[in-house]
Amino acid sequence: MDNSSSVSDNVVLEELGHPESFADAVFFTLLFVYIALLITNFGVLVIIIREKSLHQPMYLLFCNLSVNDILGNTIILPRLLYDTISKDRLISYNACVTQVFFSHTYGSASHTILIIMAIDRYVAICNPLRYSAIMTTKAVVTLSVSAWAAALVLVGVLVGLSLRLSRCKSLISNFYCDNASLFKLSCEDVSANNIYGLFYTVVLLSSSMGTVAITYIRIAVVCMTKKNAELNSKAIQTCASHLVVYLIMLLTGYIAIIMHRFPEHRLLRKLIIILFHVIPAHLNPIIYGLQTKHLRLKILQIFARKISHS
Repeated sequence: MDNSSSVSDNVVLEELGHPESFADAVFFTLLFVYIALLITNFGVLVIIIREKSLHQPMYLLFCNLSVNDILGNTIILPRLLYDTISKDRLISYNACVTQVFFSHTYGSASHTILIIMAIDRYVAICNPLRYSAIMTTKAVVTLSVSAWAAALVLVGVLVGLSLRLSRCKSLISNFYCDNASLFKLSCEDVSANNIYGLFYTVVLLSSSMGTVAITYIRIAVVCMTKKNAELNSKAIQTCASHLVVYLIMLLTGYIAIIMHRFPEHRLLRKLIIILFHVIPAHLNPIIYGLQTKHLRLKILQIFARKISHS
């Protein structure tokens, strides 16, 4: 493209790559997926907020996960819905930067929130008598704020390094704006971006995987040494849901990263990126709703009341 277009206020997004004949099917599938995840996540949030019996640290911390899932998918899917039926691939540079910031915040907060949830499970299983004294309302708020603050700081520096660069290109080599595509719009030296990007990834994944591994190993040791059937049952019930959610997020994230190594499979890579956003967002409320006894009972009670009144 010529220089006049490369310095314009707009950038061009790459096409999703689906056949034109499937445009309507793709649109309605994505629309259904988006509406479904909004209903399930908002539903869980409303139930936890309204039911005082669920005002416990584990459920309040889980609210962070639902908020993050709603945020992460809202920044991606509405724009993608528009792009599936529109020939206009233009997006303003400011809107692109906003999408970069919030999409990376979603990925980062997914890890930091699950870190604090792992700490909560560790305290509940390994220090049950002191749990109420340790996991106070203040502690829950502090942990939640810390999780979001850590994600925002990491992403803020990441995006800030890209914003300092001048632009000489206008094509985003992805169907949505991500940080790598953003700094590749520049013809300047991007070594600092690559170095910090590696640092950002290592810090996030090592702290996430390390915390989850340490807490669950210690939980397993406590369960094996005490040989308490009630304790073991509680550990399985409360930890299984958290661990499944974490492993799903980790697996989909790793697959999305690996697919960047195979540029010839562009459509498959884009599909996996979409799945990275929507699969955890759909499964999180389902897994917690089915695996967590008190939340499951409240959901069943609400449905029973609705059926009895109808």
